[in-house]
Amino acid sequence: MLLPGRKQLFCLLWTVILLSQWVHGQHCIWYGECGISPKIKEDKLNCNYTGPPIPLPDQEGQDLLQELCPGLVYEDDKVCCDTQQLKTLKNNIQIPLQYLSRCPACFFNFMTLFCELTCSPRQSDFVNATEFSEFNKTTANVNKVSYYISQTFANAMYDACRDVQAPSTNIKALNLLCGTDVSLCTPNKWIEYMFDIENGQVPFAIDPHFSDVPIEGMTPMSNETFNCTQSLDDGSGPCSCQDCSEACGPTPVPPPVLPPWTILGLDAMTVIMWCSYIAFLILFFGVVLGAWCYRRRMVTSEYGPILDSNQPHSINSDGTDFAGDATCCETMGERFENFLRVLFSSWGSMCVRHPLTVILTSVVLVSICSAGLTYMRITTNPVDLWSSPSSRARQEKDYFDQHFGPFFRTEQLIITTPVNASFNFSPTTGGSDIHFSSILNISILHQVLDLQTKITNLTAEYNGETVTLKDICVSPLAPYNDNCTILSVLNYYQNSHEVLDHELSDEFYVYFDYHTHFLYCVSSPMALDDTGHFHDPCMGTFGGPVFPWLALGGYEGTDYNNATALVITFPVNNYLNDTEKLGKALAWEKVFLEFVKNYDNPDLIISFSSERSIEDEIDRESNSDITTIVISYVIMFVYISLALGHINSFWTLLVDSKISLGIAGILIVLSSVACSLGIFSYIGIPLTLIVIEVIPFLVLAVGVDNIFIIVQTYQRDERMPEEELHQQIGRILGDVAPSMFLSSFSETVAFFLGALSSMPAVRTFSLFAGLAVFIDFLLQISCFVSLLGLDIKRQEANRPDILCCVKLSDGQREKSEGCLFRFFKKIYAPFILKDWVRPLVVAVFVGMLSFSVAVVNKVEIGLDQRLSMPDDSYVLDYFGNLSEYLHTGAPVYFVVEDGHDYKTSEGQNTVCGGVGCNSNSLVQQIYTASLMKNYSRISNVPSSWLDDYFDWVKPQSSCCRYYNTTGAFCNASVVDKTCVHCRHTSPSGKQRPNSAEFMRFLPMFLLDNPNIKCGKGGHAAYSTAVDLIQNNTDVGATYFMSYHTILKTSSDFIDALKMARELTDNITQAIGPQNKTYSVFPYSIFYVFYEQYLTIIYDTAFNLGVSLGAIFVVSTVLLGFELWSAVLVCVTIAMILVNMFGVMWLWDISLNAVSLVNLVMCCGISVEFCSHIVRAFSVSTKSSRVERAKEALAHMGSSVFSGITLTKFGGILILALSKSQIFQIFYFRMYLSIVLLGAAHGLIFLPVLLSYAGASVNKAKAMAAHNRFVGTEREQLIY
Repeated sequence: MLLPGRKQLFCLLWTVILLSQWVHGQHCIWYGECGISPKIKEDKLNCNYTGPPIPLPDQEGQDLLQELCPGLVYEDDKVCCDTQQLKTLKNNIQIPLQYLSRCPACFFNFMTLFCELTCSPRQSDFVNATEFSEFNKTTANVNKVSYYISQTFANAMYDACRDVQAPSTNIKALNLLCGTDVSLCTPNKWIEYMFDIENGQVPFAIDPHFSDVPIEGMTPMSNETFNCTQSLDDGSGPCSCQDCSEACGPTPVPPPVLPPWTILGLDAMTVIMWCSYIAFLILFFGVVLGAWCYRRRMVTSEYGPILDSNQPHSINSDGTDFAGDATCCETMGERFENFLRVLFSSWGSMCVRHPLTVILTSVVLVSICSAGLTYMRITTNPVDLWSSPSSRARQEKDYFDQHFGPFFRTEQLIITTPVNASFNFSPTTGGSDIHFSSILNISILHQVLDLQTKITNLTAEYNGETVTLKDICVSPLAPYNDNCTILSVLNYYQNSHEVLDHELSDEFYVYFDYHTHFLYCVSSPMALDDTGHFHDPCMGTFGGPVFPWLALGGYEGTDYNNATALVITFPVNNYLNDTEKLGKALAWEKVFLEFVKNYDNPDLIISFSSERSIEDEIDRESNSDITTIVISYVIMFVYISLALGHINSFWTLLVDSKISLGIAGILIVLSSVACSLGIFSYIGIPLTLIVIEVIPFLVLAVGVDNIFIIVQTYQRDERMPEEELHQQIGRILGDVAPSMFLSSFSETVAFFLGALSSMPAVRTFSLFAGLAVFIDFLLQISCFVSLLGLDIKRQEANRPDILCCVKLSDGQREKSEGCLFRFFKKIYAPFILKDWVRPLVVAVFVGMLSFSVAVVNKVEIGLDQRLSMPDDSYVLDYFGNLSEYLHTGAPVYFVVEDGHDYKTSEGQNTVCGGVGCNSNSLVQQIYTASLMKNYSRISNVPSSWLDDYFDWVKPQSSCCRYYNTTGAFCNASVVDKTCVHCRHTSPSGKQRPNSAEFMRFLPMFLLDNPNIKCGKGGHAAYSTAVDLIQNNTDVGATYFMSYHTILKTSSDFIDALKMARELTDNITQAIGPQNKTYSVFPYSIFYVFYEQYLTIIYDTAFNLGVSLGAIFVVSTVLLGFELWSAVLVCVTIAMILVNMFGVMWLWDISLNAVSLVNLVMCCGISVEFCSHIVRAFSVSTKSSRVERAKEALAHMGSSVFSGITLTKFGGILILALSKSQIFQIFYFRMYLSIVLLGAAHGLIFLPVLLSYAGASVNKAKAMAAHNRFVGTEREQLIY
C-alpha cells in the first residue's frame, strides 16, 4: 500500500508522462517547401519537419488559412504549413473548386480532406512520412506519405459529392475528378485517384489507408462532415436538388400510360363497329323484307299526283294539270336548271359557229398565263416544304437563328468492319480481361485515321477560291485554337498515328498503350492527362471533349470497349443570310460526298451523310422519276386518243377515230395546268414537287372525264330535224355542261377552301389545283367545244382523222351504240339494281365502312424519313445505321427569350440550378424531366451558363482576373503580377455578384477559353448561348442545352416535341413573366418537320370537312336546290374518304402532309365519280327510283368508267415501277385506292343508294321536259 505522499507523486509522474506522449503525438511531418517535384516540375516537395505546429508569420497566410481552411483557425493559428504551402494548396484545388463548390457541403468535406493533410496541427496523428530525399545537408524532402482516413469520412465526402453536376458538359463532376466513369467511382477509388502520383496533379506520392479504427499506431482522420442537405456554419445553404438527390424528395414518377380501350379484352372500336354492323344488317334486311312484302300487295309510283289526275303517264301529256303540285324549291330549281341550260347552249352554239376566234383567243390567253413559268421557283428546301412561316416551330427556329446563329451543318460517317479482329486485353492493374471489339483493333483504327485525315485534307473550288475544311468548320476556341471540331474516338489520340502507337511494355506486360488510354478517356473525356507514362490528353485537338456516346455505337450501357461502330462527325458552320459562305460549305460537302462514295477499303463498311444529302437525293429522286411519270402519262394519253373515238365499222375506222381530238383534249388539260402554274408564278408563289407531280394527275382525271362526257353524249345523240350542227352541240352542251360545272366548281371551291390549311404542302397544292381545275373547265366548254365542232365537220365530210386534207368517197354512215354503253345499259345496270343484288351491295359497302371506322384511329401518324429516299440511295444505309448504332438523340435548346432579368437574385433563382435557386427553376425542371427520360424524352441535365458563370466568378477561383492597369481580362494561365482577382474573398465577395459586377465580368466569362487552371471558361461552351445587348450592358436571349433520348420512329420525334413544349410551358409559368412578352420555348433541328403532326388530325378533319362542306353547298345549288341529292353526294364521298383510311391502315400508309394532299385530291376526284350520276338521276323522269338509277348508271356510268377509271388505271400501274419509295407508297398505292374506291362507290354503291333513298322526281322539271319536247319524236331526254 502506497503512502498518501507517494500516491500523489505517482499521479503527478503519470500525468507528466501522458502529457509528454500527447505533445509527442501532436507534431508536424512537414513544414515549408524544398526541392522540385520529379513528377511536376512546376511544383515543389514539402520539407521534412517533425516539430510542433508553427503560427503563420504574415497576414497573407492567415487570410489564406481563413479562406481555405477556416476549421484550422485558432487564436494562435499554429499549423503545419507556411504561407507558400497554402498558396500551393489554393492553386492545386482550383479545378475541384470550380466543379464542386456549387455544392457547399461537398466542397467543405473535400477541403477538410486536403486541409487536414496539408496544415493540420494534429498532422502526425494520421499522416506518416515514409520516403524522403535529400534537399540539403540539413533538410530532407518528403517524397511519400501515408494518409490514414476514416472510412466513414470518405463515404460521407463521396455521398455529398456524387450527384454534383458539371453544367457545361451535362455530366457528373466526379466523371472529371474520379478518373473513371461515375457509375464505377467509389469513395476509395476517388481518393486514391486524387492522391495517385501518376495523375499529373500530385507532386509526391500519397498512399491513403481507410479504417474507422486506429491502425499501425495511427488514428484515422475523422473530422466532422456535412450532408449535402445540410447548411454550413458559415451560412451557406444546402445543395440544390440537381447536385444532391437526397434534397429532391421522392423520385418523380411519370403518369401512367393509358391502357388500350378494350371491351371484353378486345379492341373497343372493333367490338363497337361489329355490333353496329350486325345491328344494321338485322334492321336493314328486316326493312327490305317488309318493303318487299308490302310491294307485293300494293305497287306505288313516285308520280302519285300524276296518276291521281286521271291522266295517262306520258311525257307528251299536257303538264298544266300537275304544275301546281311542284313546290317552291322545285320550281326555283327548275328555273335555275333552265337558266344554265340556255346559257351553256348559247355559249356552245357560239363556240361552234366561231371556232377560230375561240381557239385563237384561248391560245393567246393560255400563252400569256403560261409565260409566268419564266418566273417559276421550285421549293426543295424541306423546311419550306413542311413548315409554315407562321407556325410556332418556324417562328421559334427563326428566333433561334437570328439570336444564336443557325444550327451547324453535320457531316457524319458511321463505320463498321467485316473483319473479325476482336480480342481480350489484360490490364496490369489486375482484374478480369477486358474484351475489345473488332472496330477498336489498332489496325482498324489506323485505317480509320487515314480516312479521317484524307477527309480533313479535302479541298473544293467555289467561285475560283479553294475551300478547305478549316474554312467552314466549327472551331469553338478560334482564334486562339483554329483546329476543327471532329467528334471522333481518334481525337482521344490527338488524331495522330504516333500517339495511337504509344506503348510502354516489357517482355511480360503492357503497362500503357492505346487500350489503357481509351479506357481512361471514355471515363474522363475532359481529362488533360491520362495519368499514364506518356501523359496523353483526352481532350480533342479542338479544345473540347469527345463524349463516348457521340463517337461510338453498338454497345450496351457503358461498355464502350464493346462498341461495334465508330461515329465520326464534322460539324460545319451554317449561315443564315450569307450565300457566299453557304456556297463554300455546299461546295466542300459535294466534294466530301464524292470522296466517300468512291472510297474503297475492304476492311471498312462506311455509311455516311452530309447536310445537303437529303435535298440532293430528293432532287435526284425527282429526276429519276420523270421517266416513270412520262410513261404513265403516255399510256393515259394513248388510251384517251384511242378510246375517245366511236368506230361504227371497219371501213370508217380512219374517219370515226378521234386521235387528234383526244390529243387536243390532253393539250387543253396540260394547258390548264401550265396556266395555273404560270399565274401563281407571276404572283410569286413557289412551286413544290408535290404540285408538279400530283396536279397533272388530278386535272387529267377531271378533264378527261368531262371530255368523254361531251364526246360520248354527242355520239349517242340524234340530230333533230332542221337542227344545225352548232344548235345540236349547243343543246348537248346545255345538257351536260351543268353537270360538268357542278363537278368542276365543287372541286374548285373545295380546293380553294383547302388553301386555308396551315400546312404549306397542302395550301400550295390546293391553290394550284383549284385554279387548274377551273381553267380546265373553261377551256373545255370553249376551246374543246370549238375543236369538237371542227372534228365533227371533218367526220361528216368523210375526211380521215389526222390526214384531214384527204377526202374519202362518201358511203352510208350508220350510228350504233358503243360496246361499253351497251354493256352498262343492257347488262351491268339491270344486274346491279336487281332486287336481290341491291341489299348485298349495301351490306358489303356498309361492312367496308364499319371496318374502316374501326381502324381509322390506328393509322400511323408521321413520315419515315427513309421513305423520302430512292431505293438505291446511300442515305438509306445511313438511316439504318443511325437507328442501330446511335446512342444519343438530337440536341435540344431551351431558349429564354429577350426580357428576363438575370442581374437580380430573383431573376437568377428562377433559372439557375445551384445553391439558393428555386426548386422549380428552369434548370431544375429540366433536370427533373431528365430523371423520367423515357417519358419526357430528355436524356441529360442541361448545360447552364449561369451556374458555370457563378462558379467562374467566385473570388476563391483563379478564373476571373483582370489587369489592374487596363481592366482587360486576364486568363488564369497568364502569370503576371498585374493580374488581380475580380472580387475579394470577403463575406460579401463570396455571395453572387451584384448587378454591376454581373454585367462587368460576364463578357470576360464568355471570352475565356478553358485551360488546366480554369476549366470553367465559357468561350467554348457558351459563346453563342448568351446574346449580350445594349453594348454588353444587358443580357438578351439565352439558351440552356440538353439532349433528347434516342429517337427512331416518327412517334418518338412527335412525343419528344410534345413533351418539350409541355415542359417549357411549365417553366414559363414558373418563371412568372407577368405582364411581360417573353417566354421559354424548346428548339431542336427536327421540330419544324414534326410540328405538323401535332395537329395533323385536326388539319385532316378541317381540310376534308371544309371540302365536303363546299361540295355540299355547291351541289345543292347546282342540282337545282335538291338538298337531299347533295346530302347523298357528300355521304358517298365521305364513305370513300373513310374507306381510304381503312386502306391506309391495311397498306401501312401513314398520315402526313403527302397523304393529306392525296386525301384532299381524293375528295375532288370522288366528285367526278358521284356528281354526274346523281345529276343524271335528278333530271331523269322515269317512273321509279330504280328505273331512274338504272338510266343514270347506263348513260353516265359508261362515261365515268371510261373517262376516269380506265384512263387512270393504266397510268397508275406504271407508278409501281418507280424507284422512289414515296411514289410507290403515297402515289401508286393511294392513287390506285382512290380510283378503285371511287369507281366502286360511284358505279356500284351510289346507284343502289339512289334506288333506295334518292330524291323524288322534281315535278317542275318533269313538266318542263314535257313542254320542251311536246310534239317531237324524242320521248325523253337523258339530261
